[in-house]
Amino acid sequence: MRTLENIQNKIISRENLSEIVQLLDSQNKKIVFSNGCFDLVHLGHVEYLAKAADLADIFILGLNTDASVKRLKGDTRPLQDEHARAVLMAGFSFIDYVVLFDEDTPLELIKCVQPDILVKGNDYKAEDVVGFDVVTKKGGTVQTIELTEGYSTSSIVEKIKKAQI
Repeated sequence: MRTLENIQNKIISRENLSEIVQLLDSQNKKIVFSNGCFDLVHLGHVEYLAKAADLADIFILGLNTDASVKRLKGDTRPLQDEHARAVLMAGFSFIDYVVLFDEDTPLELIKCVQPDILVKGNDYKAEDVVGFDVVTKKGGTVQTIELTEGYSTSSIVEKIKKAQI
């Protein structure tokens, strides 16, 4: 049974990330990495993340900080703070580690993790994914996963706004 403490232990610092990745590499674990804001988690997120996790032994998720989300999505976002989002993501059994990043892209995290597989949604072309060159240079792959139609944070926000009228 997972306790809140066990879930919070899955949220790691960048400093601990290098150490953990070294250990995983020494154990020949296949690492998958993905990233996102995950501001309002919905079915599309869960299905995407579960499919990504199925590709490897260890799934590391890069999560945008509040400042990063605000720069990417605008002043009204995030709707949930980074601590709440990190705990929520770490609560999924198929996510092994969550690490926050403040940059606009996860490139520095990808360089640190050196994942075997980098995953994004199929709204991207693999070769356009940030980190493509880093991952493929070391022999890894970039895979896109089909997104679940009809689910997006933006559409949920719009529904909420309409319900307020």
